[in-house]
Amino acid sequence: MTVPVDRSYRALLGVPALGRVLLSMQIVRIAESMVGVALVLFTLGEYASPALAGLVTLVSILPGLLVSPIAGALLDRHGRTRLIILDYCVALVTICGIGLLANAGVLTPALLLLIAGVSSLTSILSHTGLRSLFPIIVPSHLWERVNAVDSNGYVVATIIGPPLAAGLVALLGGSTALVLIGLLFGAAALAMIGAPDPRPAAPSTASVWRDAWDGLRYTWRNRTLRGLGFGISVQNLSSGMTTIVVPLIVLTRLGLGEAAVGWVFAVSGITGMCSVFVAGRLDTRGREWGMLVAPGFVLVVALALLLPGLMSLAFVVLSMALIGLLNGPMDIALFTVRQRRTDPAWMGRAFAVSMSFNFIGMPIGAALAGALATDSLEAAIVFGIGAAFVGAVLLALLVPRQAPDASSTAVSAAAPSTD
Repeated sequence: MTVPVDRSYRALLGVPALGRVLLSMQIVRIAESMVGVALVLFTLGEYASPALAGLVTLVSILPGLLVSPIAGALLDRHGRTRLIILDYCVALVTICGIGLLANAGVLTPALLLLIAGVSSLTSILSHTGLRSLFPIIVPSHLWERVNAVDSNGYVVATIIGPPLAAGLVALLGGSTALVLIGLLFGAAALAMIGAPDPRPAAPSTASVWRDAWDGLRYTWRNRTLRGLGFGISVQNLSSGMTTIVVPLIVLTRLGLGEAAVGWVFAVSGITGMCSVFVAGRLDTRGREWGMLVAPGFVLVVALALLLPGLMSLAFVVLSMALIGLLNGPMDIALFTVRQRRTDPAWMGRAFAVSMSFNFIGMPIGAALAGALATDSLEAAIVFGIGAAFVGAVLLALLVPRQAPDASSTAVSAAAPSTD
Protein backbone atom coordinates (compact mmCIF):
# COMPACT_ATOMS: atom_id res chain seq x y z
CA MET A 1 0.00 0.00 0.00
CA THR A 2 1.40 3.37 -1.03
CA VAL A 3 1.55 5.97 1.73
CA PRO A 4 0.16 9.33 0.50
CA VAL A 5 2.77 12.07 0.27
CA ASP A 6 2.00 15.11 2.41
CA ARG A 7 2.21 18.11 0.06
CA SER A 8 0.66 20.63 2.47
CA TYR A 9 2.22 23.86 3.67
CA ARG A 10 2.20 22.33 7.15
CA ALA A 11 4.65 19.69 5.92
CA LEU A 12 7.25 22.44 5.46
CA LEU A 13 7.43 22.77 9.24
CA GLY A 14 8.87 19.27 9.37
CA VAL A 15 11.92 20.20 7.26
CA PRO A 16 14.84 20.61 9.70
CA ALA A 17 15.89 24.23 10.28
CA LEU A 18 13.75 25.52 7.38
CA GLY A 19 11.87 27.82 9.76
CA ARG A 20 15.15 29.49 10.71
CA VAL A 21 16.05 30.02 7.06
CA LEU A 22 12.62 31.43 6.21
CA LEU A 23 12.70 33.80 9.19
CA SER A 24 16.07 35.15 8.10
CA MET A 25 14.84 35.43 4.52
CA GLN A 26 11.78 37.48 5.50
CA ILE A 27 13.76 39.85 7.70
CA VAL A 28 16.23 40.58 4.92
CA ARG A 29 13.52 40.90 2.24
CA ILE A 30 11.86 43.63 4.30
CA ALA A 31 15.22 45.28 4.92
CA GLU A 32 16.03 45.22 1.18
CA SER A 33 12.69 46.77 0.26
CA MET A 34 13.29 49.46 2.88
CA VAL A 35 16.85 50.31 1.92
CA GLY A 36 15.95 51.01 -1.73
CA VAL A 37 13.43 53.66 -0.69
CA ALA A 38 15.52 55.00 2.18
CA LEU A 39 18.63 55.46 0.03
CA VAL A 40 16.71 57.49 -2.54
CA LEU A 41 15.02 59.66 0.09
CA PHE A 42 18.31 60.07 1.98
CA THR A 43 20.20 61.12 -1.16
CA LEU A 44 17.52 63.60 -2.19
CA GLY A 45 17.40 65.08 1.29
CA GLU A 46 21.17 65.17 1.81
CA TYR A 47 22.33 66.32 -1.64
CA ALA A 48 19.12 67.55 -3.36
CA SER A 49 20.17 65.72 -6.53
CA PRO A 50 17.75 63.42 -8.39
CA ALA A 51 20.60 62.47 -10.74
CA LEU A 52 22.75 61.29 -7.82
CA ALA A 53 19.78 59.39 -6.38
CA GLY A 54 19.37 57.55 -9.67
CA LEU A 55 23.08 56.82 -9.85
CA VAL A 56 23.11 55.47 -6.29
CA THR A 57 20.23 53.13 -7.20
CA LEU A 58 22.07 51.91 -10.29
CA VAL A 59 25.36 51.37 -8.43
CA SER A 60 23.57 49.50 -5.64
CA ILE A 61 22.26 46.91 -8.16
CA LEU A 62 24.46 46.62 -11.25
CA PRO A 63 27.79 45.40 -9.78
CA GLY A 64 26.09 42.42 -8.16
CA LEU A 65 24.56 41.40 -11.48
CA LEU A 66 27.89 41.66 -13.27
CA VAL A 67 29.74 39.40 -10.82
CA SER A 68 26.95 36.80 -10.66
CA PRO A 69 28.95 34.06 -12.49
CA ILE A 70 31.74 34.33 -9.90
CA ALA A 71 29.23 34.41 -7.04
CA GLY A 72 27.57 31.28 -8.38
CA ALA A 73 30.93 29.51 -8.62
CA LEU A 74 31.68 30.38 -5.00
CA LEU A 75 28.31 29.02 -3.88
CA ASP A 76 28.90 25.71 -5.64
CA ARG A 77 32.46 25.45 -4.30
CA HIS A 78 32.00 26.50 -0.68
CA GLY A 79 28.38 25.95 0.27
CA ARG A 80 25.64 28.50 0.76
CA THR A 81 24.78 29.38 4.34
CA ARG A 82 28.14 30.88 5.28
CA LEU A 83 28.18 33.01 2.13
CA ILE A 84 24.62 34.18 2.76
CA ILE A 85 25.68 35.25 6.26
CA LEU A 86 28.71 36.99 4.76
CA ASP A 87 26.48 39.08 2.49
CA TYR A 88 24.22 40.03 5.39
CA CYS A 89 27.27 41.14 7.39
CA VAL A 90 28.55 43.22 4.47
CA ALA A 91 25.11 44.87 4.20
CA LEU A 92 25.11 45.52 7.95
CA VAL A 93 28.48 47.29 7.77
CA THR A 94 27.86 49.25 4.56
CA ILE A 95 24.31 50.44 5.23
CA CYS A 96 25.07 51.38 8.83
CA GLY A 97 28.33 52.94 7.59
CA ILE A 98 26.48 55.28 5.24
CA GLY A 99 24.24 56.46 8.06
CA LEU A 100 27.05 56.87 10.59
CA LEU A 101 29.34 58.71 8.14
CA ALA A 102 26.47 61.03 7.19
CA ASN A 103 25.80 61.79 10.86
CA ALA A 104 29.50 62.58 11.25
CA GLY A 105 29.31 64.97 8.28
CA VAL A 106 32.05 63.22 6.26
CA LEU A 107 29.99 61.36 3.63
CA THR A 108 30.78 62.75 0.16
CA PRO A 109 28.84 61.73 -2.97
CA ALA A 110 31.83 59.75 -4.22
CA LEU A 111 32.11 57.86 -0.93
CA LEU A 112 28.37 57.17 -0.97
CA LEU A 113 28.65 55.64 -4.44
CA LEU A 114 31.68 53.58 -3.44
CA ILE A 115 29.98 52.11 -0.36
CA ALA A 116 26.77 51.38 -2.30
CA GLY A 117 28.81 49.57 -4.95
CA VAL A 118 30.66 47.48 -2.36
CA SER A 119 27.35 46.48 -0.80
CA SER A 120 26.05 45.37 -4.19
CA LEU A 121 29.02 43.10 -4.91
CA THR A 122 27.99 40.45 -2.39
CA SER A 123 24.20 40.79 -2.69
CA ILE A 124 23.93 38.06 -5.32
CA LEU A 125 25.36 35.59 -2.77
CA SER A 126 22.24 35.74 -0.59
CA HIS A 127 19.74 36.09 -3.43
CA THR A 128 21.07 33.08 -5.29
CA GLY A 129 22.22 31.24 -2.19
CA LEU A 130 18.74 31.11 -0.68
CA ARG A 131 16.99 30.16 -3.90
CA SER A 132 19.48 27.38 -4.63
CA LEU A 133 19.45 26.20 -0.99
CA PHE A 134 15.72 25.46 -0.97
CA PRO A 135 15.75 22.59 -3.52
CA ILE A 136 18.68 21.04 -1.64
CA ILE A 137 17.18 20.97 1.87
CA VAL A 138 13.47 20.69 0.92
CA PRO A 139 12.06 17.44 -0.57
CA SER A 140 11.06 17.80 -4.22
CA HIS A 141 7.36 17.15 -3.52
CA LEU A 142 7.34 20.35 -1.43
CA TRP A 143 9.12 22.58 -3.93
CA GLU A 144 5.91 24.30 -5.03
CA ARG A 145 5.07 25.08 -1.39
CA VAL A 146 8.47 26.50 -0.46
CA ASN A 147 8.57 28.44 -3.73
CA ALA A 148 5.22 29.97 -2.82
CA VAL A 149 6.61 31.04 0.56
CA ASP A 150 9.72 32.36 -1.21
CA SER A 151 7.67 34.40 -3.68
CA ASN A 152 5.35 35.73 -1.01
CA GLY A 153 8.40 36.86 0.95
CA TYR A 154 8.87 39.54 -1.70
CA VAL A 155 5.16 40.38 -1.69
CA VAL A 156 5.05 40.87 2.08
CA ALA A 157 8.22 42.96 1.91
CA THR A 158 6.70 45.13 -0.82
CA ILE A 159 3.65 45.82 1.33
CA ILE A 160 5.55 46.50 4.56
CA GLY A 161 8.98 47.85 3.59
CA PRO A 162 8.50 51.05 1.56
CA PRO A 163 5.89 52.69 3.84
CA LEU A 164 7.95 51.77 6.90
CA ALA A 165 11.14 53.17 5.36
CA ALA A 166 9.43 56.41 4.37
CA GLY A 167 8.02 56.76 7.88
CA LEU A 168 11.42 56.25 9.51
CA VAL A 169 13.05 58.82 7.22
CA ALA A 170 10.30 61.33 7.99
CA LEU A 171 10.48 60.78 11.77
CA LEU A 172 14.20 60.18 12.38
CA GLY A 173 16.00 61.45 9.28
CA GLY A 174 17.57 59.48 6.45
CA SER A 175 20.90 58.72 8.13
CA THR A 176 19.35 57.30 11.31
CA ALA A 177 16.83 55.32 9.27
CA LEU A 178 19.68 53.70 7.33
CA VAL A 179 21.43 52.66 10.54
CA LEU A 180 18.24 50.98 11.79
CA ILE A 181 17.74 49.23 8.45
CA GLY A 182 21.34 48.05 8.52
CA LEU A 183 20.70 46.45 11.91
CA LEU A 184 17.95 44.35 10.32
CA PHE A 185 20.59 42.71 8.13
CA GLY A 186 22.49 41.89 11.31
CA ALA A 187 19.36 40.29 12.77
CA ALA A 188 18.95 38.22 9.60
CA ALA A 189 22.57 37.02 9.89
CA LEU A 190 21.98 35.92 13.48
CA ALA A 191 18.85 34.03 12.45
CA MET A 192 20.82 32.10 9.81
CA ILE A 193 23.42 30.84 12.29
CA GLY A 194 22.89 27.10 12.74
CA ALA A 195 21.00 26.69 9.46
CA PRO A 196 22.01 23.68 7.31
CA ASP A 197 24.94 24.25 4.96
CA PRO A 198 25.10 21.26 2.58
CA ARG A 199 28.52 20.70 1.09
CA PRO A 200 28.93 20.55 -2.70
CA ALA A 201 28.17 17.11 -4.18
CA ALA A 202 31.33 17.25 -6.31
CA PRO A 203 33.80 19.93 -5.13
CA SER A 204 35.58 21.60 -8.03
CA THR A 205 39.34 21.44 -8.47
CA ALA A 206 39.37 24.10 -11.17
CA SER A 207 39.93 27.82 -10.58
CA VAL A 208 37.00 29.98 -9.56
CA TRP A 209 37.31 31.78 -12.93
CA ARG A 210 36.98 28.48 -14.79
CA ASP A 211 34.01 27.53 -12.64
CA ALA A 212 32.38 30.89 -13.40
CA TRP A 213 32.97 30.43 -17.13
CA ASP A 214 31.58 26.89 -16.97
CA GLY A 215 28.51 28.28 -15.18
CA LEU A 216 27.93 30.72 -18.03
CA ARG A 217 28.34 27.89 -20.56
CA TYR A 218 25.99 25.60 -18.65
CA THR A 219 23.29 28.27 -18.41
CA TRP A 220 23.60 29.18 -22.10
CA ARG A 221 23.49 25.56 -23.27
CA ASN A 222 20.55 24.68 -21.04
CA ARG A 223 17.62 25.42 -23.35
CA THR A 224 15.22 26.07 -20.49
CA LEU A 225 17.47 28.53 -18.66
CA ARG A 226 18.37 30.28 -21.91
CA GLY A 227 14.74 30.59 -22.94
CA LEU A 228 13.72 31.87 -19.52
CA GLY A 229 16.52 34.42 -19.65
CA PHE A 230 15.37 35.96 -22.93
CA GLY A 231 11.65 35.76 -22.18
CA ILE A 232 11.64 36.93 -18.56
CA SER A 233 14.23 39.69 -19.06
CA VAL A 234 12.18 41.20 -21.91
CA GLN A 235 8.99 40.76 -19.91
CA ASN A 236 10.62 42.51 -16.95
CA LEU A 237 11.03 45.62 -19.10
CA SER A 238 7.29 46.07 -18.53
CA SER A 239 7.75 45.59 -14.77
CA GLY A 240 10.28 48.40 -14.80
CA MET A 241 7.79 50.50 -16.75
CA THR A 242 5.07 50.10 -14.10
CA THR A 243 7.39 51.27 -11.32
CA ILE A 244 7.72 54.60 -13.12
CA VAL A 245 4.38 54.99 -14.91
CA VAL A 246 1.94 54.02 -12.16
CA PRO A 247 3.18 56.70 -9.72
CA LEU A 248 3.12 59.25 -12.54
CA ILE A 249 -0.48 58.35 -13.42
CA VAL A 250 -1.61 58.55 -9.80
CA LEU A 251 0.22 61.79 -9.03
CA THR A 252 -0.01 63.78 -12.26
CA ARG A 253 -2.99 62.44 -14.20
CA LEU A 254 -5.30 61.57 -11.31
CA GLY A 255 -4.06 64.32 -8.98
CA LEU A 256 -3.83 62.07 -5.93
CA GLY A 257 -1.13 62.05 -3.22
CA GLU A 258 1.84 59.84 -2.47
CA ALA A 259 -0.21 57.71 -0.08
CA ALA A 260 -2.44 56.68 -2.98
CA VAL A 261 0.61 55.37 -4.83
CA GLY A 262 1.37 53.09 -1.89
CA TRP A 263 -2.20 51.79 -1.76
CA VAL A 264 -2.25 51.06 -5.49
CA PHE A 265 0.91 48.98 -5.26
CA ALA A 266 -0.45 47.31 -2.11
CA VAL A 267 -3.39 46.02 -4.17
CA SER A 268 -0.95 44.17 -6.39
CA GLY A 269 0.80 42.76 -3.33
CA ILE A 270 -2.40 41.53 -1.74
CA THR A 271 -3.73 39.81 -4.86
CA GLY A 272 -0.27 38.44 -5.54
CA MET A 273 -0.09 36.91 -2.07
CA CYS A 274 -3.41 35.12 -2.54
CA SER A 275 -2.45 33.97 -6.04
CA VAL A 276 0.93 32.60 -4.96
CA PHE A 277 -0.51 30.52 -2.14
CA VAL A 278 -3.13 29.03 -4.46
CA ALA A 279 -0.59 28.33 -7.22
CA GLY A 280 1.77 26.85 -4.66
CA ARG A 281 -0.78 24.12 -3.90
CA LEU A 282 -0.65 22.85 -7.48
CA ASP A 283 1.54 20.05 -8.74
CA THR A 284 3.30 21.93 -11.55
CA ARG A 285 5.05 18.94 -13.14
CA GLY A 286 4.32 19.09 -16.86
CA ARG A 287 2.34 22.33 -16.46
CA GLU A 288 5.16 24.86 -16.11
CA TRP A 289 5.13 25.97 -19.74
CA GLY A 290 1.44 26.84 -19.68
CA MET A 291 1.72 28.56 -16.29
CA LEU A 292 4.45 30.79 -17.74
CA VAL A 293 3.04 31.51 -21.17
CA ALA A 294 -0.71 31.97 -20.61
CA PRO A 295 -0.38 34.58 -17.83
CA GLY A 296 2.28 36.30 -19.94
CA PHE A 297 -0.23 37.06 -22.66
CA VAL A 298 -2.92 38.10 -20.15
CA LEU A 299 -0.36 40.54 -18.70
CA VAL A 300 -0.62 42.47 -21.98
CA VAL A 301 -4.32 43.06 -21.28
CA ALA A 302 -3.62 44.09 -17.69
CA LEU A 303 -1.11 46.71 -18.82
CA ALA A 304 -3.46 47.98 -21.53
CA LEU A 305 -5.83 49.11 -18.76
CA LEU A 306 -3.34 51.91 -18.05
CA LEU A 307 -3.80 53.47 -21.50
CA PRO A 308 -5.44 56.89 -22.01
CA GLY A 309 -9.20 56.69 -22.43
CA LEU A 310 -9.31 54.02 -19.75
CA MET A 311 -7.05 55.93 -17.38
CA SER A 312 -8.90 56.23 -14.08
CA LEU A 313 -8.26 55.13 -10.51
CA ALA A 314 -10.59 52.15 -10.96
CA PHE A 315 -8.73 50.88 -14.03
CA VAL A 316 -5.31 51.49 -12.46
CA VAL A 317 -6.36 49.48 -9.41
CA LEU A 318 -7.80 46.76 -11.65
CA SER A 319 -4.60 46.64 -13.66
CA MET A 320 -2.44 46.26 -10.57
CA ALA A 321 -4.78 43.63 -9.12
CA LEU A 322 -4.53 41.57 -12.32
CA ILE A 323 -0.75 41.90 -12.38
CA GLY A 324 -0.61 40.55 -8.83
CA LEU A 325 -2.88 37.63 -9.70
CA LEU A 326 -0.77 36.73 -12.73
CA ASN A 327 2.48 36.82 -10.80
CA GLY A 328 1.42 33.85 -8.67
CA PRO A 329 1.40 31.06 -11.28
CA MET A 330 4.27 32.64 -13.21
CA ASP A 331 6.56 32.79 -10.16
CA ILE A 332 5.79 29.25 -9.04
CA ALA A 333 6.30 27.88 -12.56
CA LEU A 334 9.52 29.85 -13.02
CA PHE A 335 11.05 28.71 -9.74
CA THR A 336 10.09 25.05 -10.08
CA VAL A 337 10.99 24.60 -13.75
CA ARG A 338 14.40 26.12 -13.07
CA GLN A 339 14.90 23.77 -10.12
CA ARG A 340 13.80 20.68 -12.03
CA ARG A 341 15.82 21.37 -15.15
CA THR A 342 19.08 22.34 -13.45
CA ASP A 343 21.54 19.69 -12.33
CA PRO A 344 22.01 20.00 -8.51
CA ALA A 345 25.79 20.29 -8.94
CA TRP A 346 25.26 23.44 -11.04
CA MET A 347 22.51 25.16 -9.04
CA GLY A 348 24.71 27.88 -7.54
CA ARG A 349 26.34 28.90 -10.81
CA ALA A 350 23.29 28.40 -13.01
CA PHE A 351 20.88 30.13 -10.63
CA ALA A 352 23.21 33.13 -10.20
CA VAL A 353 23.52 33.65 -13.95
CA SER A 354 19.85 32.86 -14.65
CA MET A 355 18.48 35.16 -11.94
CA SER A 356 20.69 38.05 -13.04
CA PHE A 357 19.76 37.47 -16.69
CA ASN A 358 16.07 37.46 -15.78
CA PHE A 359 16.21 40.53 -13.53
CA ILE A 360 18.27 42.84 -15.70
CA GLY A 361 15.18 43.90 -17.64
CA MET A 362 13.72 45.61 -14.58
CA PRO A 363 16.21 48.48 -14.12
CA ILE A 364 16.60 48.86 -17.89
CA GLY A 365 12.81 49.06 -18.31
CA ALA A 366 12.55 51.66 -15.55
CA ALA A 367 15.28 53.79 -17.14
CA LEU A 368 13.76 53.59 -20.63
CA ALA A 369 10.23 54.24 -19.37
CA GLY A 370 11.45 57.23 -17.38
CA ALA A 371 13.09 58.70 -20.48
CA LEU A 372 9.97 58.09 -22.60
CA ALA A 373 7.59 59.42 -19.94
CA THR A 374 9.46 62.72 -19.85
CA ASP A 375 7.91 63.52 -23.23
CA SER A 376 4.98 61.11 -23.41
CA LEU A 377 3.43 58.98 -20.69
CA GLU A 378 1.46 57.14 -23.36
CA ALA A 379 4.64 56.14 -25.20
CA ALA A 380 6.05 54.66 -21.98
CA ILE A 381 2.87 52.58 -21.50
CA VAL A 382 2.93 51.33 -25.09
CA PHE A 383 6.58 50.39 -24.61
CA GLY A 384 5.65 48.30 -21.55
CA ILE A 385 2.76 46.60 -23.36
CA GLY A 386 4.99 45.74 -26.29
CA ALA A 387 7.69 44.34 -23.98
CA ALA A 388 5.14 42.14 -22.21
CA PHE A 389 3.86 40.76 -25.52
CA VAL A 390 7.33 40.07 -26.92
CA GLY A 391 8.37 38.47 -23.64
CA ALA A 392 5.38 36.11 -23.72
CA VAL A 393 6.14 35.16 -27.33
CA LEU A 394 9.78 34.44 -26.45
CA LEU A 395 8.74 32.25 -23.53
CA ALA A 396 6.34 30.32 -25.77
CA LEU A 397 8.95 29.78 -28.47
CA LEU A 398 12.17 29.32 -26.49
CA VAL A 399 11.20 27.41 -23.33
CA PRO A 400 10.73 23.68 -24.05
CA ARG A 401 7.32 22.33 -23.09
CA GLN A 402 8.89 19.17 -21.70
CA ALA A 403 12.42 18.30 -20.61
CA PRO A 404 14.04 15.62 -18.44
CA ASP A 405 14.36 16.17 -14.70
CA ALA A 406 17.96 17.30 -14.33
CA SER A 407 18.07 16.20 -10.68
CA SER A 408 18.34 12.62 -11.93
CA THR A 409 20.53 13.36 -14.94
CA ALA A 410 24.32 13.60 -14.79
CA VAL A 411 25.50 16.67 -16.64
CA SER A 412 29.12 17.31 -17.59
CA ALA A 413 30.84 20.63 -18.13
CA ALA A 414 31.71 19.51 -21.63
CA ALA A 415 28.09 18.93 -22.63
CA PRO A 416 25.97 20.83 -20.12
CA SER A 417 22.56 20.66 -21.79
CA THR A 418 19.75 18.89 -19.97
CA ASP A 419 17.07 19.62 -22.55
